Amino acid sequence: MKTVIEAQDIILDRIDLSVVEQVPVTESLGRVLAEDVHSNRNHPPYDISAMDGYALKFADIDGATRDEPVILKVVDDIRAGTMPSVSVGSGEASRIMTGAPVPDGADTVIRVEDTSGSGENVKILVPSGEGANIRLLGENLKVDDKLLKAGTEITPAALGTLAMVKYAEVPVFRRPTVAILSTGDELEALGEPFDETKIPDANSYTVMAELKALGIDATLLGIARDTREELAEKLREGMEYDVLIVSGGVSVGHHDFVRPCLEELGIRMLFWRVALRPGHPFAFGAGEGENSTLVFGLPGNPVSSMVCCVQFIVPALRKMMGKGNLYRGTFEARLGASVKDREGRLHFMRVKVENTPEGRVVRSTGSQGSGILMSMVEADALMVVPASRASLEEGEVVTVQPLNDIFYQSEPGFKGE
Repeated sequence: MKTVIEAQDIILDRIDLSVVEQVPVTESLGRVLAEDVHSNRNHPPYDISAMDGYALKFADIDGATRDEPVILKVVDDIRAGTMPSVSVGSGEASRIMTGAPVPDGADTVIRVEDTSGSGENVKILVPSGEGANIRLLGENLKVDDKLLKAGTEITPAALGTLAMVKYAEVPVFRRPTVAILSTGDELEALGEPFDETKIPDANSYTVMAELKALGIDATLLGIARDTREELAEKLREGMEYDVLIVSGGVSVGHHDFVRPCLEELGIRMLFWRVALRPGHPFAFGAGEGENSTLVFGLPGNPVSSMVCCVQFIVPALRKMMGKGNLYRGTFEARLGASVKDREGRLHFMRVKVENTPEGRVVRSTGSQGSGILMSMVEADALMVVPASRASLEEGEVVTVQPLNDIFYQSEPGFKGE
């Protein structure tokens, strides 16, 4: 039986970042760059004005005040997208718009609010500072600058930078293809008639939603009933994907056929139990040779399934997508009421988070049964209870994984024992 950290390491060690594809820059948001990006231009391409105002020589207006303004002759009117027609000499100024090139001879721009007059002359009422309101050539980008490193996740700002250097197509790590399969005679599919003796399949949809939050549209393979023939057929279909996620049937019961069927199909099972609560019967295997499919075996209970997805599948998929921060983020909070627990396994307890003047406080949502999916709906976070603890006392500082305001970090944020 592996610890959570050991299981995470085994999974991540099997992942190879080798598949790169080109996508339109308009579809690159959230993807991860597979190559460095260098600038092919200076930006701005020349000194430009940061304000609507007047370009002039600072020496001409040093000391100007509203009571004793400096009067300059206007020699040009420069709009953004046009080049200056004349240089600025002593006693002269050029009217200039935001984004327009600063003319030769000028070293300062005075904003229009600090001037008076129009037409052939302008009064400068406030001197500002020398060099004010000018964005210098190459201030944003210079030719051959490394703008974005391989491994950078493309944010809106990064996407805009790619467009600025004319990357219509962007090299990114390919998103993995993923299939999700539920198993069990007891399950009722979403489209089947209501049967009060059956259990509706929720696991496929909670896992699908977790993956959709990563930008992955998983394929739902439906439900495989508890026969080796039907299960083997569905598993073969799942082998056509980079990742196959199977819910239920991974334990060692008389009718739990998932593990032996996977082994017959060439999947080497690397572990099938984790010292985790909820989620003890979690399994992982990988194809050998030409079949490189990664297979995750989730427990049948919906809360266990969700917890295992967060702790193991999401980090794996994020690595496959080239992302650097793999693990669900954590923060510290104080426990609002004492809780009892059982030693032996790392426990992810469902909790509510309250922001107080003294900081964040967490409290259990109540019953921690692994089949109570509504407890995940009511929870804001998962509180990490160390495997060595049989209880936690009110006021203790605890580690918490948010379920809603999700962020990611480079390390798990908790110990594996």
